[in-house]
Order: sequence, then C-alpha cells, then structure tokens
Amino acid sequence: MRVLMVSDVFFPRVNGVSTSIQTFRHDLATLGCETWLVAPEYPQAWSADDARVLRQPSRYLAFDPEDRMMKPRTTLAACLELAGRVDALHIQTPFVAHWVGLDAARRLSVPTVETYHTFFEEYLQHYVPLLPAGIARALARTISRRQCNAVDAVIAPSQQLADVLVGYGVRAAIHTIPTGLNLDEFTGGDGPAFRARFGIALDRPVMLLVGRVAHEKNIGFLLEVLGEVKRSVSNVLFVVAGEGPALPGLRRAAADAGVQDNVLFVGYLDRGGALLDCYRAADVFVFASRTETQGLVLLESLALGVPVVSTAVLGTKEVLKNAAGAIVVPEDVAEFAAAVVKILTQPPLRAALGGAGRDFVARQWSSIEMARRLVRLYEDVVTLGVGDRRHIALEQRSP
Repeated sequence: MRVLMVSDVFFPRVNGVSTSIQTFRHDLATLGCETWLVAPEYPQAWSADDARVLRQPSRYLAFDPEDRMMKPRTTLAACLELAGRVDALHIQTPFVAHWVGLDAARRLSVPTVETYHTFFEEYLQHYVPLLPAGIARALARTISRRQCNAVDAVIAPSQQLADVLVGYGVRAAIHTIPTGLNLDEFTGGDGPAFRARFGIALDRPVMLLVGRVAHEKNIGFLLEVLGEVKRSVSNVLFVVAGEGPALPGLRRAAADAGVQDNVLFVGYLDRGGALLDCYRAADVFVFASRTETQGLVLLESLALGVPVVSTAVLGTKEVLKNAAGAIVVPEDVAEFAAAVVKILTQPPLRAALGGAGRDFVARQWSSIEMARRLVRLYEDVVTLGVGDRRHIALEQRSP
C-alpha cells in the first residue's frame, strides 16, 4: 500500500495533528505501508524530515502566526509528481490541504480519506471573535459537513466526535481510529534534571499541563484550580509546557489571582528529551479542555507514570473511559482541586496510579494496532475504487 498524506501542519509546529501524523507514518512504515507527506515549510529549522516529506513554500498568517499557508499551485504540483506511485490520498487538515488534496486525488484517480482532527465548532469563535458565536458554530458545521461528504471515507479520533459528525449530516462512512502511543518512545525522562534546570526543589509538588496555550484549552479554569490547591499545598507549582496566543492573558490572570509565583511557563519542549524530563518531574497531570478530539497528552502522561486529574468531555471521554491511573472529575473548581490535593499529599496513591496508568496504555492504546486498522481502511477504499462511496451506518471501531 502506498499513500500520499497532505497536511497544512507538521513539525516543527507542535500540536496533536503533527504528533498523529508522525506516529502513524512511523508505524505504517513498520507494516510495509509507504507514505509521502506534503506539508508546509516553516521559518524554524527542522532536520528530522525523511526523504518522503515534501515541504512546500508557505506564507505567514497574521491572525495565526504559529501556522503557515501553503501555496496551492506548488502544493498541487508536488502531489501530481507522485502520479502512478500512490494508491490513496489521505487529507489531514481542512484548509489548503483539503482543496488541493481533492483536486490531486481526482487527477491521480485515487480515493480520498480525510481525518477530522479538530472540533472546529468550538474553535472558530476564538479565532474569529467578531463573528457571533452562533454564526461561527453554524458555519463550522456547514463547512465540516461539505468537506467530509466530499471524500470517500472519514476518520474520527474518537467515537464522540464521530457522533458529532453524524449529527452534522455527514453521509460518508466514518471510521473511529484514534492515534495510539508507541510506548518505546515513553520510557526515558529525567525528572530531577528538569527540576534542576528550572530551579524547582526536588520536594516541591508539581502540577503539569502540556499542550498549546490557547483559549479553547480552558487553562483559565486550571488557574482557578491552582488557587484552590494552594490553600492546602502552599508551595505547589503549576508548570505549563507549550506556547500559544493565550499566554499573555494567562500571565495577567495569574498575577491578578495572586498565584504568579506558583506558575511556570516553560514553552515548547523537545519531544525526544526535555518533554520527557518535564513529564517525569510532575506529580500530577491536569487537563480540562472542552474541545479535544482525543487528548494524546493524557496518554503520554499515563505512559510515563504520571497520574492524571481531568474532566472528560468529547474525545477525552473515550481516552479516560475505564482509565487506570486517572481521576475523572467534573468542571468544578472545588472537586477538581480536591482530587489534585489528594494525589499531591498521598504518595502511596500517587505511586499506585502511576503504575496502573502505564499498564492501561500498553493494553488499550498501542499505536501499531491503530496503524493496522488504518491500513485496513486504506485497503478498503482502494478496493472500492474512486467515487464508489458507501453511505453506510457509522462504523464503531473503538479501542
């Protein structure tokens, strides 16, 4: 099987889409499935690309400076250079990659698969603030429905998101295939070294959040939780690993709440080294996003033996279903803080949850098994042929 992936984002841009693409490409190669990836160039240096990553000229986006917009003409040309060498085309994002991907697939006479990574209904209002929230949601639903119905098969990272797409009126076959985790990549990490690097005492209790520092991640709520936790654990430190547009506002909010000395923003960290150290330095991982389609950082934390306290909304509901190593709580400051304090102040509980979390990820979230399911989907759409879409009932393939 030979597949061309097209995406508007990839490393060095750090987010769940980049991680998902990298994880699947690694495991697909192990299974003998060749993949090419067409993705944008970035100003930042990035030397980890393999020969089948085809970087495209891109331009700066004033309203979203972390991302880039590929040039459609050169992107299409790069796709068409693979004529006769690919069996299917996998669209990863809904911008230039979607429209160019559809055009390229038509010209290459190959079927299309698209992964719906992002819950745009809730995201759009944060990035187009002048648009009323109701109109933004309706627009996101309409665009999502049309784009999903234009391809041969849709992949949703969670059953909850698949249900949302059905509610939008998506008629294409929807397959629930989450991104798994390669446990071999989550065995190291030096917590004491991370603490020494940032001047954190070895015995200081640490709450951790890893992810994009954006409004939809609900980090303001976690700052409220921090204030409540501080009442019982006065020297608690909340480490936030990531960058994003909400960072200036969160710094101000921390100062206004009087917890600025209990918060440490460390920016993006290298996934192969410093990020593992960061996870290992934490006593508890906290998460409260309302818009996650999966929540890979939850699995990463559990795999590294760090207990999780989290709400369970949309995709995180599936990740945390029956999850050993995690305490699921509602979005309530007092209840969330009580669970965090319990873990911070009870070392035996913390150790027990940490050990159970890694076992849970190994049993239910193997990345190679998710890649096998993706290969079966590729084979299915190729067998059916271009445009032979089966508007069938939703396939439920939860892990």
